[in-house]
Amino acid sequence: MTVDAQVRTTAARGVPLSATLKELGRSTWETAVTHPMVGEIGTGVLPHRTFRFYFEQNVCYLEDYARAIALVLAKAPDRDALGILSRFLEQIVANEIPANLDFLDRLGGVPHANPMAAMTPTTYAYTRHILQICEHEHAAAGLAAILPCQWSYGEIGLRLATSMPDDAIYAAWVAMFSEPGYDDLVAASTGLLDRLTDDAGPDELALLSVVFNRSTSYEVAFWDMAYRGAPEAGHHAVRSEGKQ
Repeated sequence: MTVDAQVRTTAARGVPLSATLKELGRSTWETAVTHPMVGEIGTGVLPHRTFRFYFEQNVCYLEDYARAIALVLAKAPDRDALGILSRFLEQIVANEIPANLDFLDRLGGVPHANPMAAMTPTTYAYTRHILQICEHEHAAAGLAAILPCQWSYGEIGLRLATSMPDDAIYAAWVAMFSEPGYDDLVAASTGLLDRLTDDAGPDELALLSVVFNRSTSYEVAFWDMAYRGAPEAGHHAVRSEGKQ
């Protein structure tokens, strides 16, 4: 069955497009939100050095993630979309980047002076993907590219919040993504994607499915990278990525 046929079938049952995109990539999605590193955050047994490396890379990622959101914001078709995407951008710039820097400091790390040079190949590839889509495709495709990060973290936060870890750092991280305001923003973002794609044709639906699932796959890759820990000394992420 084609993506278009699957979307039409689920739409007839009242399932919104955003939920259909997630369902089409269900296996990849579940791998992301149930990753072993996520589980160890939830139980509080993840080594702090591993979480420190995660934040070292995530600060680099979030700065380009914010730029990607801004690119979609510039293509917002109306005031409602402007409002939702502005909230999305503010969440990253005003809340998550400062919080990540604080976590990094509490774990004994420092942010990289040159984020581009400090990115691992995975971080670099993920950020190039979202920036490319958000710059060159329409607003709906850009939103499909940036949504898996926001949405999967909201789902992770809600899952882990049912049994908060004792470790104060891990508990604070879980709380950031399980508060009602975050879930409200996810609902607004998914709702916006559904509205922007009301009259999407087969080609656009196929593009949205590829973009959404690719971003979800990069979420898995990012967790894998962070879980493995810091690369060997002398590794130059951008140069390595450029050879691929």
